[in-house]
Amino acid sequence: MFQFNTYSFPSRRSNIMACNGMVATSQPLAAQAGLAVLQAGGNAVDAAIATVATLCVVEPSSTGIGGDAFALIWSARDQRLYGLNASGPAPAALTAQWIRNQGHDEVPAFGPIPVTVPGSLRGWEMALERFGSMELPALLAQPIAYARDGFPVSEVIARSWRNSEEKMNRHLDSRRVWLPDGRAPRPGELFRNPEFAATLQTIAAGGVDAFYEGPIARQIAATVQEAGGVLAETDLAAYRAEWVEPIAVDYRDGFTFYEIPPNGQGLAALLAFNIVRGFDLPALDYHTVERVHLLLEAMKLAFVDAQATIADPRHVQVPVTALLSEAYARERRAQIHMDQALRPRPGDPSRHGDTVYLTVADGAGNMVSWIQSLYMGFGSGLTAGSTGVQLQNRGANFSLTPGHPNEVAPGKRPYNTIIPGFITREGRPWASFGVMGGFMQPQGHLQVGVNLVDYGMDPQAALDAPRFQWLEDQEVSLESSFSKKIRRSLAAMGHRVRDVGYYGGGQIIVRDPQSGVLIAGSEPRNDGTAVGY
Repeated sequence: MFQFNTYSFPSRRSNIMACNGMVATSQPLAAQAGLAVLQAGGNAVDAAIATVATLCVVEPSSTGIGGDAFALIWSARDQRLYGLNASGPAPAALTAQWIRNQGHDEVPAFGPIPVTVPGSLRGWEMALERFGSMELPALLAQPIAYARDGFPVSEVIARSWRNSEEKMNRHLDSRRVWLPDGRAPRPGELFRNPEFAATLQTIAAGGVDAFYEGPIARQIAATVQEAGGVLAETDLAAYRAEWVEPIAVDYRDGFTFYEIPPNGQGLAALLAFNIVRGFDLPALDYHTVERVHLLLEAMKLAFVDAQATIADPRHVQVPVTALLSEAYARERRAQIHMDQALRPRPGDPSRHGDTVYLTVADGAGNMVSWIQSLYMGFGSGLTAGSTGVQLQNRGANFSLTPGHPNEVAPGKRPYNTIIPGFITREGRPWASFGVMGGFMQPQGHLQVGVNLVDYGMDPQAALDAPRFQWLEDQEVSLESSFSKKIRRSLAAMGHRVRDVGYYGGGQIIVRDPQSGVLIAGSEPRNDGTAVGY
């Protein structure tokens, strides 16, 4: 059996271990919904859809069917990893010039303009058609019941809900649905959403097409247009998700990290891993400033390249191969000095070319790394009529800079922050993992991935460990558990140390390659849990 090293960080959680199936996610009711599907004979993909559908009910500030999704799916039958891009594009009538003509010099964060086509449901459909063994009505039964009959709001989610009160108050249907007593529900209060229950029931009966065509689609388009946007019913009807080839970096000791290719920002995580693997990181004691500094510098360099190049590859060329080449990694490594914080600038590679996360594994060897989001809390702040569906604001990540690869264009998908992660060992599935949280996500992948591979931490310890967040330029935020010595040393190197970051929420399932035992950890910073049998 694979042996983990012993590390101790402030958490009372133990790893969860099982043989037959495992679900780890950010809300216990959703994790139990997925586990029930596994126990009823469903596979990992069936359980993932049941889990994420339940999250759309019980964690509505972070996700919903009005948002996007990505997934990495390991098929035990095919012995290979599949990538799923279920992110939606800009409306056909949305142009950068139209937004500029509205008086904006950047895409607004809220309201109708950043609403892009919701992609997640087409992702559910494609995953189930290819790998599922159960029908959608059975998988939606539990989330429909929670929406109709109510569920007690958990603590961290209640706080996130409260933080969006001002936004939701600006829109009549959002205020009516999400602030029923004029405020967000408090921890432990029952919340019901009968309108969303009816929408899910319609989808269960009529399939995913019932969302993208007909009365639901009509209400979505009307809501956006009445608020001043341009999303049309034809945009919804035309949308399809797509299978994509995962991108990867061979790290060390047989471990390979996988991410979804652009328009997702998984490239940023792989760029950082590619830089770090050229250093003898395991030789650095975990609690030294040198380790933190090295990871910070690698993440800075990765991010500025990602932000300069990531866009929709159907519209522009994204030089993924060149960016992930060893020659380019050596060039970027050479910019790192172990005694000084750099001011990162994008490189020039040769050109050849709020969120929920869940992971599921079944006893047959299938593993799913799934992430889904509305982007910022409750997305755009718009709720579609009487559907109970909140609409994402993913278009806020478009650029309005003329000529930028990520400049807004009709039918183009924006830079998308949500990224699922996966690790193989000697070509065999080893870990399904993710860390949600906007631009924290690649940083979380780097830190958690290094914890697992370079420092041999078990899944729970890898999540418990303190995290940093690079903010911009030389500015970095550290969790309070970092020592004063590390803070002072980073400041002496030129890092501007702050305490304002959001450090993400992660989940991990590791499959022991010899025994097949599943070992899971769940983020101690949110309400989640791992469950297995």
